[in-house]
Amino acid sequence: MQEILEELERRRAQARAGGGERRVEAQHAKGKLTARERIELLVDPDSFEEYDMFMEHRCVDFGMDQQKVAGDGVVIGSGTINGRLVYVFSQDFTVFGGSLSEAHAEKMCKVMDMAMTNGAPVIGLNDSGGARIQEGVAALAGYADVFQKNIMASGVVPQISLIMGPCAGGAVYSPAMTDFIFMVKDSSYMFVTGPDVVKTVTNEVVTQEELGGAITHTSKSSVADLALENDLEAIKQTRRFFDFLPLNSKEKPPVRPSYDDPDRIEMSLDTLVPANPNKPYDMHELIRKVADEGDFFEIQPAFAKNIITGFGRIDGQTVGFVANQPMVLAGCLDIDASRKAARFVRFCDCFNIPIITFVDVPGFLPGTKQEYGGIIKHGAKLLFAYGEATVPKITVITRKAYGGAYDVMASKHLRGDLNYAWPTAEIAVMGAKGAVEIIFRGEPDKIEEKTKEYTDKFANPFVAAGRGYIDDVVLPHSTRRRVARGLKLLKNKQLSNPYKKHDNIPL
Repeated sequence: MQEILEELERRRAQARAGGGERRVEAQHAKGKLTARERIELLVDPDSFEEYDMFMEHRCVDFGMDQQKVAGDGVVIGSGTINGRLVYVFSQDFTVFGGSLSEAHAEKMCKVMDMAMTNGAPVIGLNDSGGARIQEGVAALAGYADVFQKNIMASGVVPQISLIMGPCAGGAVYSPAMTDFIFMVKDSSYMFVTGPDVVKTVTNEVVTQEELGGAITHTSKSSVADLALENDLEAIKQTRRFFDFLPLNSKEKPPVRPSYDDPDRIEMSLDTLVPANPNKPYDMHELIRKVADEGDFFEIQPAFAKNIITGFGRIDGQTVGFVANQPMVLAGCLDIDASRKAARFVRFCDCFNIPIITFVDVPGFLPGTKQEYGGIIKHGAKLLFAYGEATVPKITVITRKAYGGAYDVMASKHLRGDLNYAWPTAEIAVMGAKGAVEIIFRGEPDKIEEKTKEYTDKFANPFVAAGRGYIDDVVLPHSTRRRVARGLKLLKNKQLSNPYKKHDNIPL
């Protein structure tokens, strides 16, 4: 028996060694952690249960039968984050460059199946050179199997991808189908075709970082949600982020004890909106002053900055915040902002997270670039997302809510549950001056008088309130209290959509 136990420990040590000391040192030299080091930091101490530690690839071609490593380049298992169950796979770049083989894919599929069966999120730590070319079509089939699991898990359990090294070619499509992607600056990249292929085909000269680095994908393409400084920061922020999420679509988000009184009054909000209607202000201030302890986890902060999305808590309960940002493009909705917010709203609806919307929107951004780019359909995505959502929806209009953008931003007409307005709110088809210039075209002598008349009539929330489109006009300083009370009222909200196989959102 002792010999058997010693053999087991020998094999375990061999599997934990990955690609060996030299390759581990090379990984550290790049400023990267190994697959197991990452898992140890991600999950609670002593909580990780590893599966398929001794699984090996089956390829015998091209000398691969002489190069078998236990685990085959990916570590899978379950653990806890702050006591809550999570499933994890972590690709090991020290073993065959983390390349995906048939066995490697089977391990990833297995852990995703377990996550769906047991109702817990999946976190994937991606660090792979791509498909294992020695296995040919078997590796490609493995990718497709993983993709199918991503599709089946979508909307069932949260899926989070951490890109902590290369992720290229077909490998990019698995993280692309997950809910959130966090990347590490200067050491991770994602692209379908690399710089060499790009140069050959298009004659463009571009570096890996420019083509698919963390900054590119968080500020230009919107493929990724956050760019973190290093592996440690990425893992730390993932642990923080995980606490906002429910384990699956059948559960509500966790409630975290808070010392922040839900009835707290914030007098500084009474002066947040400037007297000059054309002067901007930072909507982040409102979000942080309403959220518990000012804690706000922003999603895609570097992309489409004219709209803000992210998670916070009110009275300990996770909520999703969506807010126009007057500091950028005056808070107008454009293609990028509509896509960004629509995806966020749909995630919240998938996982029972109430949505708080702060509105200051003068309309959709005009111009040929927007029209040619399909602003009509992209704007409809946000409208569709809000209208489809069945979670509690509370909207606060702080200043401008003009035109179709008023409707789109979680209005009462899109099944908004509680719609409030500050006294500074202006709800109208358009701004007073523009409206009057159209109504009284050719009568320049009436413009000034009629602009004042239009302003007096519509540059306030009372016409909308008189029709029941606004539930109440609230004082800015009481916003947190009203939202917190609203969430309590809506705690047991029941609303369902008509039966359908699935909707057909305008993609």
